[in-house]
Amino acid sequence: MTTAGQPFRRRLNEQMIGAVIPTPLPRPAPPPAPMPALPAALLAGREPVEDLVFDVARPTADGRVAARTLLRALRWPAGHRLHVDVTDGLLLITARPDGTHAVGARAALPLPAAARQLCGIHPRRPVLLAAIPPRDLLVVHPSNTITRLLTDLHATLLGDPSHAG
Repeated sequence: MTTAGQPFRRRLNEQMIGAVIPTPLPRPAPPPAPMPALPAALLAGREPVEDLVFDVARPTADGRVAARTLLRALRWPAGHRLHVDVTDGLLLITARPDGTHAVGARAALPLPAAARQLCGIHPRRPVLLAAIPPRDLLVVHPSNTITRLLTDLHATLLGDPSHAG
């Protein structure tokens, strides 16, 4: 019999030949996305303290803080481009030409909503601002961080028997 006249059961036993079906080629993993560069670490123990400028401010409802003295110390004029990073519950603000934020016309610093939320910064609650001009850096400390640090310091000082009344 010819192929057309073969019985039906023989056609059911037919199988695909592996050489006809190509094996998929392995695909390399995509390269990882580049990580943003973080500002240099905060103060080392040997840096002079007189290079710091402090101020206390209260953020407005839209997340701006007045920082005229610090901006003058950093030489950041209105419109100066800024980059904001969050690390260890602090906001690190650095000057960058490609920054997504800018110093306001009335010497106000923008604190982005997502960064405020990550750090626990709330409107009208005080924040401690620390400018470090040699590093072209401004650090925003939320009130909960200040409270924790002072509580630890006071517990250490008052817990010491030499300071007992």
